[in-house]
Amino acid sequence: MPMDLKDKQVGKNKSFIASLKHAFRGIVTVFKEERNMRSHLLSAVLSLVLCWLFHVSTVEWFMILFCCFLVIIIEVLNTVVENIVDLVTGCSYHPIAKKAKDMAAAAVLIAASFSLLIGCIVFLPKLIELF
Repeated sequence: MPMDLKDKQVGKNKSFIASLKHAFRGIVTVFKEERNMRSHLLSAVLSLVLCWLFHVSTVEWFMILFCCFLVIIIEVLNTVVENIVDLVTGCSYHPIAKKAKDMAAAAVLIAASFSLLIGCIVFLPKLIELF
């Protein structure tokens, strides 16, 4: 059953626990429905495993964690934009809707590119040392 049919709340959450339940439902939804999110999660896990294997510094851990969360957050926001655009347009083509979706996707690409650059700065010297 689609989330919108079973979640008819229109007011504020009555408790912090209710807010958490909705937030976790959103996380589960984006991971179930968005292939790119699963790819980002796999990349994040791989990056964290490399951090552990290479015994990176605290600052390097922070940089990699920041990049992982940044890409995931931007991907969630991209999904939000896509869903709102589809809702407003009724999934019909509109040039402004396309522009909004393209720009949201560009934000993910920029964040992922930044993360790749940071990953290269952190891991390339360590990989070169191995060989």
